[in-house]
Amino acid sequence: MKILVMNGPNLNMLGIREPALYGREDYAELVRRTKAKAEALGVEVSFYQSNHEGDLVDRIQAAYGQEDGIVINPGAYTHTSVAILDAVKAVSLPTVEVHISDVASREDFRQVSYIRRACIATVMGRGIDGYGEALEILSEYLKGRKE
Repeated sequence: MKILVMNGPNLNMLGIREPALYGREDYAELVRRTKAKAEALGVEVSFYQSNHEGDLVDRIQAAYGQEDGIVINPGAYTHTSVAILDAVKAVSLPTVEVHISDVASREDFRQVSYIRRACIATVMGRGIDGYGEALEILSEYLKGRKE
């Protein structure tokens, strides 16, 4: 089972950017912990991060026929990008939305999630460990589809 873990703008700044909201762990630690969880689940993961919307759309499209599912934290594009939503819908890969902070308790504009319309689940407010939870949800979903 192959899962793509995608991160949008500013996720490369983890540990530096607003540590009270996003924690002190950096992006390398996010990758390390997520890889460890994937290994425990018997799942193969690849990672992609970009600050550019079109790059994220291109990578989602490239996942078609290559990956079985996507875990995505679109960052600020969560609240603005119909293009990322359309890309996920186009490839029809099961997708789990993940957010490090609890966006439901934040600013009004963060209450809108375009990507959620194409996702099987959302994980938020669990810090970088939320990525492991998202992998669990997605791997169970994918196993259920194969049975």
